[in-house]
Amino acid sequence: MVFSSPIFLFFFLPALILLYFCTPKQFKNVLLLVASLLFYAWGEGFYVALMLVSISLNYVFGRLIDGSDRSRRYLAIGVVANLSILVSYKYSNFIIDNLNSVLNFFAIPSVELAPVHLPLGISFFTFQAISYLIDIHRKEIISQTSVVKLGLYISLFPQLIAGPIVRYKTIIAEIDSRRTSSTMFAEGAERLIYGLAKKMLIANPLGYVVDVIFDLPLAELPTHVVWMGILFYALQIYFDFSAYSDMAIGLGRMFGFRFLENFNYPYSAQSLQDFWRRWHISLSTWFRDYLYIPLGGNRLSELRTYTNLFIVFVLCGLWHGASWNFFVWGVFHGAILSIERVGLSRLIEQLWSPLRHLYLIIVVLVSWVFFRAETLTDAITYLTSMFSINFSDVPFEVLDAINVEVIFALVFGMVLSVPVYRRWFMSAGEGVRKVDFLSAISILLIPYLRCAIVSVLLFLSAMSLASTTHNPFIYFRF
Repeated sequence: MVFSSPIFLFFFLPALILLYFCTPKQFKNVLLLVASLLFYAWGEGFYVALMLVSISLNYVFGRLIDGSDRSRRYLAIGVVANLSILVSYKYSNFIIDNLNSVLNFFAIPSVELAPVHLPLGISFFTFQAISYLIDIHRKEIISQTSVVKLGLYISLFPQLIAGPIVRYKTIIAEIDSRRTSSTMFAEGAERLIYGLAKKMLIANPLGYVVDVIFDLPLAELPTHVVWMGILFYALQIYFDFSAYSDMAIGLGRMFGFRFLENFNYPYSAQSLQDFWRRWHISLSTWFRDYLYIPLGGNRLSELRTYTNLFIVFVLCGLWHGASWNFFVWGVFHGAILSIERVGLSRLIEQLWSPLRHLYLIIVVLVSWVFFRAETLTDAITYLTSMFSINFSDVPFEVLDAINVEVIFALVFGMVLSVPVYRRWFMSAGEGVRKVDFLSAISILLIPYLRCAIVSVLLFLSAMSLASTTHNPFIYFRF
C-alpha cells in the first residue's frame, strides 16, 4: 500500500482516523500497531512476519542491554542480528553474483541462489532498531518494557516504508502520551496534501520524461537532451522523496506525532558539505552519530578523517542499494567531500554566490547519474554523453513526452526547490508589521487563500490519481 494510492487515501486512512478518534486512549497504541502491521502486510504479505521478528528481537536485546554488565556484548550481538537480516535480504544476490564472477574466472562452478525478495522499508526500520539499541547502551534512553510501544516505534506506518528515520528518544514521550488537537490535525492534513501534490503533480510528470530518455540508446543522445534528462531526474527524486517525507510528517501530526524535518532545500546549498546538511537529514545525521563520530570523526589525523568520510559514504551508497552504481556514488561523494575539506571549500567561498551554486548543482547532477542508471556501464555512457559535443535533433520520443503538464511540473519544480517563496512570505510579513490597511486585509485573507490552494491541489492530485494505476515512490526500493 502506498500513500499515493486511492485505497490508502480514500479507504484505509479515513477508516483509521474514524477508529482512532473513537478508540479509548489506553487502546490507541494497540490500534496504531495493528493498523501499521496491516499497512505493511497489504503490500508485503508473509513478510510482515519479518517485522514481528524485528520487534521481538530488539525488544529482547533492548532489555538485555539495559543495566547489564555485559551491555557491550549484547549490543554487538543485537546489531549483528539486525544487520544479518538486512544483509540476507538486501545483499545476498549481489554478493553471490560477484562471487560467481570470481569463480567463473577461475573456472569454478557457480553458486546457485534464487532471487531474494527485498522487503519494503527494511533499510529504514533496521536503522531505527539499531539506533534504539545503541542509545540504550549509551544510557541516553532506557529500554521499553512494553512490546506494544516498541512495536509501534519500529512499525509506525507513516514513516515505515521510506522514512524519515525516527529516533526512539524523539518520539517516546508521544508514544507514552500524546495529545491531538483540531489545529494539529489540520496542519497534518495540509502537509499531507502538499506532499501528495509534490508527488503527483511534479515528480511523476518529470519522472515519465526521465524514463523515456533513459530508455533510449544513451550513447546516441544529444548533449542537451542528456543534461535535460538528469536535471529532470534531480527534480524528480527530490520532489518524490521529500513528498513522502511531507506525507509522513503530516500523517504523524494527524495522529499526534511530531517527526523531525528531513529536507531543507538541498538544491540551494553552495557546497557538498552544505548539501548533506539539507538532504535526507535523518539518514545523514544517523551516519554521523552512529558511525562517523564513533570512528573518530574529524578529531584524529587528517588521513583518518578522510578515511572515515569514505567509509561513511561508501556504506551510505550501499545502504541505498546492492549495486556497484551505489558503491561508486558513495565513493564519489566521499571523494568530493574530502577534496572540499582539503581546501576546495575555501576556494569555493571566495567565488560569486551563483558560481558556488552552479558548482554544487553540477556535482550533484553528475552523482545522480549513478543513482538513476541501471548499470555502471550505462552510467559511464551517460556521463560521456553529458560531456561530449552532440547537438543533433531531439529524439521524437522525447518531444512526444513533453507536454503542458511536464512544463508546469518543471517550472514549479525549479521554483519550489529553492526557498524563494518562503523568503517572499517573510518579506511580506515584515511589510505587514508596518501596518497599513491593505496589509491587514491580506492577513485576514491568507487562511482562505491557503484553504483554496490546498483544495485545488487536492483536486488536481485526485484527478492525476484517477488517470494512473501505480505510483511507487523512488525510495521504496531502498
